[in-house]
Amino acid sequence: MFCKNCGVEMNDNQAICIKCGVKVGEGTTFCANCGNPVSDPNAEYCLQCGVAHKKTSGSDYLGGKDKITIALICFFLGGLGIHNFMMGETKKGIVKIVASLCFYLGGILALIDFIKILTDKYEVDPEKLI
Repeated sequence: MFCKNCGVEMNDNQAICIKCGVKVGEGTTFCANCGNPVSDPNAEYCLQCGVAHKKTSGSDYLGGKDKITIALICFFLGGLGIHNFMMGETKKGIVKIVASLCFYLGGILALIDFIKILTDKYEVDPEKLI
């Protein structure tokens, strides 16, 4: 694993880069897999090794919204999919509304999302965005 900010090789259990002090996963200058410089910071894949750049940290995580805010909205209004609409997942939000009104499953789906949000396992799926 390499630092995405300065390109220095790091151990898998490090929380920050010892050279530059940046948290693991933050930065867009170097590839975390091979350590080569990234030509375009907005690129989805490294052109050297072909590995996808994960954008789950910083402002991209949860559609740019605060984790606590999204978790609270998911807990209280998640059965209606409000948190999905806030993160830009319109199709998912509509499915939750229909699941709540027709099958009473919206609360169960919201509970699953709530747990994923709190454990940082929730991923905003860009293919499900309208």
